[in-house]
Amino acid sequence: MNGRMNNSVRSGARRGAAFALAFLFLLASALWMRPHASTARANDGAAAASPLLEVGGEPRDVRPREEPAELKIVSYNIRYRAGDELKKLAGLLKDDPEIGGAHVIGLQEVDRNRKRTGNVNTARQLAEALGMRYAWAAPPDTDKDGEEETGCAILSPFPLSDATRVLLTHEGPDGRRRVAVGATLQVGRRRLRVYSVHAETRMPLEKKVEHWRAVLEDLRLHPKVDGVIVLGDFNTIKGKDVKAARRLFSEEGFTTPIPDGEKTWKTFVVKLKLDWLWLRGLEARSHGIDKKVGLSDHWPLWVTARLPPQPQANAAEK
Repeated sequence: MNGRMNNSVRSGARRGAAFALAFLFLLASALWMRPHASTARANDGAAAASPLLEVGGEPRDVRPREEPAELKIVSYNIRYRAGDELKKLAGLLKDDPEIGGAHVIGLQEVDRNRKRTGNVNTARQLAEALGMRYAWAAPPDTDKDGEEETGCAILSPFPLSDATRVLLTHEGPDGRRRVAVGATLQVGRRRLRVYSVHAETRMPLEKKVEHWRAVLEDLRLHPKVDGVIVLGDFNTIKGKDVKAARRLFSEEGFTTPIPDGEKTWKTFVVKLKLDWLWLRGLEARSHGIDKKVGLSDHWPLWVTARLPPQPQANAAEK
């Protein structure tokens, strides 16, 4: 009886092991085949595959090692455009004399699952229209209405890795949170770290500075990059906010060619400097604010920049 029991136990163990292996194989296959699956991490304690962090897109017409003579960068708070306006935006990002043909695009107020924009995945739609990769992130929902908060996105034709959802420090009104999305772009042999930021509006200045500093803290986790771009809507409503943003990023070695007095947002007769485009390790060559683009209450910013010196090729690449 003990022999028959031992045989039965061994047989059951073999069947259990086979079942476990089959289950793991099916799970791995499902994850591997899932389209646009994000393997990026969230830095707010959430699991690596955060539902509020998405990476995807398929580039067109750009080889992995190809690089431009100068890098064109655009930042734009699109104020959740959708439908025909989103198609118009895609056309402008392709062909507009000022913001068209950018290699790095940072967007804010980018919806993914909102009734107001038809529950479309805005970042994915734009990436498909432009033939680019993208990373998108959003803050947690605070009103529990089943809809996501508006997010930020980075689009580029270059290889994109190590995407991060940066939950900005401190809450805004009614417990509202804001985020930035970060990603590393491989431009030839150069690695550029890029952040698109959507900061809080109603917050004391000292908290705003800590709010923005969250992006710089995430940047410290990526020391082996050749250049950095931080752009987006910082909501620097007051003059003291503008001065504080200038001081914080200047002390961290960043520069911007766009003067502090240039307005980037308007409503009726009020115009404010809310949006920024910071560079470190890249040299700005030209810049502008495209005030002919009127799809949002913000205007898009653009900069062309000289890339940092190319790293030496190693022996295997020569």
